[in-house]
Amino acid sequence: MGTDKRRLRLWGDGGPMLLEHAVIRAARISDDIVVALNDPEAWSGLPARLVRDEVEQSGPLAGLAAGLAVCRHEYALTLACDLPLVQDALIDALLAYPRPYDALAPIRPDEGARAPRNPQAAEPLLAIYRRTCLAAIRDCLQRGARALVALLELVDVRYLPPDIWRRFDPHGASFININSPDDAERVRQIIAGGLNH
Repeated sequence: MGTDKRRLRLWGDGGPMLLEHAVIRAARISDDIVVALNDPEAWSGLPARLVRDEVEQSGPLAGLAAGLAVCRHEYALTLACDLPLVQDALIDALLAYPRPYDALAPIRPDEGARAPRNPQAAEPLLAIYRRTCLAAIRDCLQRGARALVALLELVDVRYLPPDIWRRFDPHGASFININSPDDAERVRQIIAGGLNH
């Protein structure tokens, strides 16, 4: 991106930054918002509990470990701030999915042709994890793994295929992430066109 994408304001100058937006979205469904990051001192005004990644520079797996270590509930929804168009209906469907499981992750729209139980095809940053995953996560980190897919290969996972989640997000907007200025501009245009949550 060339800049800290967490600070992007896709809803105009007076709108929230991406990280603030994710916290606002999470507050709709939980009384325990935990944000894992490497620079908590830079976000002191954020209305959430801020925790430092368990192992710095170890990617989302370290962030998940830090969050699960302090969360108050048995299950935690992960919501990456660079997925700004996650639909409320899809979040609600994930939360309503029958338990128990260790993890629940939707299959990305571009991966529908892959085997429906393929961890590589899942979106692990819009998923639900059980606190009992913490031991497996720490084992992955100890082995040098950084990607969440390493965890999905070790635990009991349920996958939500596109034919199911499209009932709640027909356009797949929830899976549009921001990795470049072009991505950010595309999302701004989608928001201006009226698609939000």
